[in-house]
Amino acid sequence: MPRASNIPQSRGRRKKILKAAKGFRGGNRRLIKTATVAVMRSRQYAYRDRKKRKGDFRRLWIIRINAAARENGLSYSTLMGGLHKAGIEIDRKILAEMAVSDPAGFAQVARMAAE
Repeated sequence: MPRASNIPQSRGRRKKILKAAKGFRGGNRRLIKTATVAVMRSRQYAYRDRKKRKGDFRRLWIIRINAAARENGLSYSTLMGGLHKAGIEIDRKILAEMAVSDPAGFAQVARMAAE
């Protein structure tokens, strides 16, 4: 009886790895062993950076809010503290968007926080 080699499944597994390695350089794209390692590593980076992206955006929003707050004579911490005391619940994403696209509205919010 001939040996069952399961060729279609193993070829499919290899094709899946090489398809995921598309765009890599050199042997990382062509050779199954190095492509497997490269794909595993790239997936680890992707997983890590999906988590990291949230902090990166928060950092960007804080920088934008701070710049706009200083234009209105406040620091970031006094602005956020004033908003908290005034009971104004606007998240950093919306505040940063206001700072960029609606400076007059942001100035009004800053005045309410300064009171």
